[in-house]
Amino acid sequence: MATKTLDDRPDHEALIEEVLAAYPKKAQKKRAKHLSTAQPAQDGETEILSKCDTVKSNIKSVPGVMTIRGCAYAGSKGVVWGPVKDMVHISHGPVGCGHYSWSQRRNYYTGTTGVDSFVTFQFTTDFQEKDIVFGGDKKLEKTIDEIETLFPLNKGVTVQSECPIGLIGDDIDAVARKKKKDLNKTIVPVRCEGFRGVSQSLGHHISNDTFRDWVLDDQKAECEAGPYDINIIGDYNIGGDAWSSRILLEEIGLNVVSCWSGDATLAELENAPKARLNLIHCYRSMNYLCRHMEETYGVPWMEYNFFGPSQIAASLRAIAKQFDQSIQDRAEAVIAKYQPLVDAVLEKYRPRLEGKSVLLYVGGLRPRHVVTAYHDLGMEIAGTGYEFAHGDDYKRTGEYIKTGTLIYDDVTGYELEKFIETIRPDLVGSGIKEKYSTQKMGIPFRQMHSWDYSGPYHGYDGFAIFARDMDMAINNPVWGLFDAPWKRAA
Repeated sequence: MATKTLDDRPDHEALIEEVLAAYPKKAQKKRAKHLSTAQPAQDGETEILSKCDTVKSNIKSVPGVMTIRGCAYAGSKGVVWGPVKDMVHISHGPVGCGHYSWSQRRNYYTGTTGVDSFVTFQFTTDFQEKDIVFGGDKKLEKTIDEIETLFPLNKGVTVQSECPIGLIGDDIDAVARKKKKDLNKTIVPVRCEGFRGVSQSLGHHISNDTFRDWVLDDQKAECEAGPYDINIIGDYNIGGDAWSSRILLEEIGLNVVSCWSGDATLAELENAPKARLNLIHCYRSMNYLCRHMEETYGVPWMEYNFFGPSQIAASLRAIAKQFDQSIQDRAEAVIAKYQPLVDAVLEKYRPRLEGKSVLLYVGGLRPRHVVTAYHDLGMEIAGTGYEFAHGDDYKRTGEYIKTGTLIYDDVTGYELEKFIETIRPDLVGSGIKEKYSTQKMGIPFRQMHSWDYSGPYHGYDGFAIFARDMDMAINNPVWGLFDAPWKRAA
């Protein structure tokens, strides 16, 4: 295969040097390991390389540089556990953390809120000074009892620890075991104090471990396995994404036993080990659980990507190959069924978007998975990076990006602003903290953590919404009505 290149690769390397020059020597040395351009693969290798995949990712941020990362609590409560709809998730500690994380991820669900579903509720033990001094175990017990009285149809409770809990040494495990015995329900203690680890990534890992210890290995699944049973792993149903994925998988003849954890019930999660195959979408946040189910229950797993028609078709075919010919035939029929929709979307939007450049900086799988959706629309990726990636995430990025693409890990506020100002992409896709500063530069922006209150973006129907949203952002006439600050007359 011919090597793909970007004409401006030398400019990207010079830009990195310019950005690093602003730092003191010690910070400069540290940050140099996190900024790179994608290099051609070595002989015999299939991955495009960068310093980020071999040197230093998933390490502590440099103090004072305004990292965009989150904390372990955010990774557990805000990402992995929070979407489980029929369990109550207690933010155990002061009210601030729970309030800030209240329903911001747009995890859609079915059910009756306050009766059998609690995703958009915010439960907290509301720690005060006396709780810090004397401990909060009794308060936690009382909170769980009150929840049981007020919401008797809940199927269980998770205790999401905030920073003070780890500092004062409350024994939430003992409380969980006691209340589990008292109520005969699943009570899960999650030690996800925000100061643990270097980002939200440890919160993902911790929550995976608690799923393993307090749900899977502690339960005996009673459902009977079918030949086409699968689990969706690492899809949190943001804007309805998991529903779009489920529709396609069921159309090709598969039976989705559980979705971890968008629109999930506890019973579905308990039945997950009975499935024939785990399909993981967000590798970073839930690969630990896939590995555990493979080692303990013999359930194989594979990654898939439902962003953009080229990857949807490739993923459907790869998934279908794990089953018999009837599933493979149905996969081809489904791909053909949606081809007219794809053609109509491309006919409408590709001429308006072709050649436009995009700069991405998000978390999880998005810095690589959405790349081909942009490529399907004829757009180019000028740069991409992760908030909390590990080395294997950057290795997985190689198959999606071109040689010379700007790569950045745990980018600082200064670096990202400088990259945007210099490259002047046609679109920036990042998080809410970056949205308004980028728009003030006169550059279109899409909030790619939760789809800027749109979505779903998964599946064929999601691609139509994705294309519309990118077109609305880039071709909005408002951008011609004002100049960026550096273009204004003094």
